Amino acid sequence: MLGIGIVGLPNVGKSTLFNAMTKANVEAANYPFATIDKNVGVVAVPDERLAPLAPLFERGGRRPQVVPTTVEFVDIAGLVKGASRGEGLGNQFLAHIREVAAIAHVVRCFEDPNVVHVVGQVDPIADVETVATELALADLATLERRAERLRRSAKGNADDADELRLVETLAAELDSGKQASAVLAERGWSLPGDLRLLTAKPVVYVCNVSEGELSGNTHVDALRARAQAEGAELVVISAQIERELAELGEDEAAEFLADLGLERSGLARLVHAGYEVLDLITFFTANEKEVRARTVRRGTNAAQAAGEVHSDMERGFIRAEVIHWSRLVEAGGMSAARSRGLVRTEGRAYRLEDGEVMQVLFSV
Repeated sequence: MLGIGIVGLPNVGKSTLFNAMTKANVEAANYPFATIDKNVGVVAVPDERLAPLAPLFERGGRRPQVVPTTVEFVDIAGLVKGASRGEGLGNQFLAHIREVAAIAHVVRCFEDPNVVHVVGQVDPIADVETVATELALADLATLERRAERLRRSAKGNADDADELRLVETLAAELDSGKQASAVLAERGWSLPGDLRLLTAKPVVYVCNVSEGELSGNTHVDALRARAQAEGAELVVISAQIERELAELGEDEAAEFLADLGLERSGLARLVHAGYEVLDLITFFTANEKEVRARTVRRGTNAAQAAGEVHSDMERGFIRAEVIHWSRLVEAGGMSAARSRGLVRTEGRAYRLEDGEVMQVLFSV
């Protein structure tokens, strides 16, 4: 399951956004540190491709169950300057987001004298720097603890000696102001599996704006320039609008979005950005029982993707039938698609593309 950690200063709209996306009911108050524990919510990933696929596998008047993929959001207390030294409450919960795949950094990009700002003025770039610094300081503490252990074992162990060099280099670079993600990319390094650095995670900046500023403002412009320089994703969301959407039915929500000139909700755009930064794709498996969306990394081969369905499928993989979802819908079903030569037979090394439907032949 894709996990996204939500970070930001207090009072930037994190909990309001979390409530709207997960339809939870955590406290979202107009004062710092309303969130004093982590909040976790699992939500279905909006995917407009599922609905037209389901009727194609209807049998005996029974339509298969539609199962979207899911994403887990983890919301922690707002971070403030000095969080890595124990200021505020956010430092207590940083461990909760070490396990996620990506970070959604919610940044206040709206002016409202009735909503308290933790430092007194709206300055998205300064706010981002504050949070980034605290994440880096937390990582430095993690690296120092790892280095202490490795210094004791590196003398008689070549692997530990190599890891010590990596850890000490990362610590020096973070101390100079760099993020671990940039250092790893520059040097072509990868982290040991158990070293989960916060600044090594891809970031999606979430600009929280007022209802009338979804097209952007000067605060968004400043943050977009920073995101482009970092190679990060950015989405513009109004947490208040997302809260209103969460209270509506599916048809009403679609009409509300259309009135706003939006094709997709903020949740859908945030998840899409998360997929982009993590280089993920969605493929589909379908039969008369269920039509299911599944998430894998781009470049995953057919056998590995089959293993996402069941380990037996990967072990006994023989071949896969593959067709893009839109061609399948156009053909009106698998039988018609096969007769028109639209369904391809692929081997285990075939790399799936986003939006493909795969059916696997395997031996037990």
